[in-house]
Amino acid sequence: MKGIRTVLQRKLTYAVLLLLVGAFVLARKIVLYAADPSGEKACPPLLPSLPGSSSGQTAFVETVVPASSLLWAQRGGTINDASCLNTTPVYGIVRIEDEEELRDALRYAQERKLKVSIAGVKHSMGGHAFARDALVLDMRTFNKMRLDEDKRVLTVDSGATWHDIQNFLHPQFAVKAMQSTDIFTVGGSISVNAHGMDHRIGALGKTIRSMRIMLPDGSVVLVSKEVNSELFNLALGGYGLFGIILDAEIEVAENDIYQSERRIMDYRAFPTVFREEIAPNEIIGLMYAHLSTAPQSFLREMILYTYRKVDAPDAAIPPLGEVGSVKLRRLIFNLAKLGSLPMRLKWFAEKHLEPLLEQCPVSRNQALVEGEACLVSRNEPMHDSVKYLKNRLPNDTDILHEYFIPRDALVPFIDSVRTIMEEYDVNLLNASVRVVHKEENVLTYAPEDMFSLVLYINQKTDATGNTKMRDVTQQLIDLTIAHGGRFFLPYQLHYTKDQLAKSYPEIHSFFEAKRRYDPTAMLTNTFYERYGK
Repeated sequence: MKGIRTVLQRKLTYAVLLLLVGAFVLARKIVLYAADPSGEKACPPLLPSLPGSSSGQTAFVETVVPASSLLWAQRGGTINDASCLNTTPVYGIVRIEDEEELRDALRYAQERKLKVSIAGVKHSMGGHAFARDALVLDMRTFNKMRLDEDKRVLTVDSGATWHDIQNFLHPQFAVKAMQSTDIFTVGGSISVNAHGMDHRIGALGKTIRSMRIMLPDGSVVLVSKEVNSELFNLALGGYGLFGIILDAEIEVAENDIYQSERRIMDYRAFPTVFREEIAPNEIIGLMYAHLSTAPQSFLREMILYTYRKVDAPDAAIPPLGEVGSVKLRRLIFNLAKLGSLPMRLKWFAEKHLEPLLEQCPVSRNQALVEGEACLVSRNEPMHDSVKYLKNRLPNDTDILHEYFIPRDALVPFIDSVRTIMEEYDVNLLNASVRVVHKEENVLTYAPEDMFSLVLYINQKTDATGNTKMRDVTQQLIDLTIAHGGRFFLPYQLHYTKDQLAKSYPEIHSFFEAKRRYDPTAMLTNTFYERYGK
């Protein structure tokens, strides 16, 4: 009897120890998955050396008479982008604060026969903000702005972020068109012709009155839809290859008060709902949709978010705040990378818990609405710096894709995307549907009115993860081309030259114009080095 008791006590002790170890491991995992990043991630480079590129880094050389006005942030070394997969050696990085410094930097590069690249926050994921051995111009301190309230036009330097612009305009005015998050610079957004939540405006290009651009020789030209229109349409969505955007005149809007609403629906109903209910309703000012990434409703269930303008003439609009519950949001998002059950939890949280965390800063009694309406100003849904997407998880990174599809092809396109995701066992973290209109710029992603499907995918940073992402990307691009659509170019350079030409038949004339405006290819980036030569 005593022996049996001893065995039971030993087993109980082992069980308690296992529970304690398990609890400790779980607690460490939770802390890691919720923790703020400790710095920029370091990942192995994704792309091989480009044909014709140097085998090593161009050495930084300080001449006897240096360009004393240059503000060096870095001499030599490497640079990377938001993907963390594009570690690239560069000649150096110079901070730009005014036009004369910019002209000095171009002169410095010309004298030393250096290539030049233009960088903002570097959220393009294919090396679009730098090139091997280039002199990189960091534009983030080139960020002045002024507002003409009567004309409702903001003149803003290209290095300013939308976060700063919103704080500058708030509470009376708001941005007309920008991405759904505020971390990007104006110059970067113009260079990709970004779009966001406003389904009426579409892309940023439709709100730009004019731009001033510095050409590689240091001269400055004014461009608009009427003046130097060819260069305007090349620089808009031109990935910094035609000149350095100095500033832009951008139309702004009233900072209207909206009632936020959400509806859970079947994805197949969305095109009809948009066509019949949303597009004709001028009261709806902002709109986007999220598709389920949970296995039980994968790319079938949808949450439709709309923002309906309400009459609130005496509303006291508070200052813009930052998104709350960052660690909780990060924890749920990162746990979803671990498999089916946590992904179900993430979708459950978005459907049922996120409404409880929603910030509704405008008081209900300040507006002519009843019930439990959540009221926000126009600036607030887009005032999100997505800090919860930053993490300190090793060996993986999160990658954006975006595909533009004719509106009548959205449902069959999503069905085929689902097949590819399941076939390759893709760890899809988020899928959004947005609205774009026909764009007139040379390298347009929307030759007609389209829907866009934005995918956010978790990727391992080893060779296997890179190969898998390449294969998935090429499959998705072929699918997009088959449906008469186009893929967005600011992301990883996994596509072939043939895929680029099929999706963008204008690419040849685009590169020809590049050679006309910049015959020595002084302005360059990894994208151009790979596809433009």
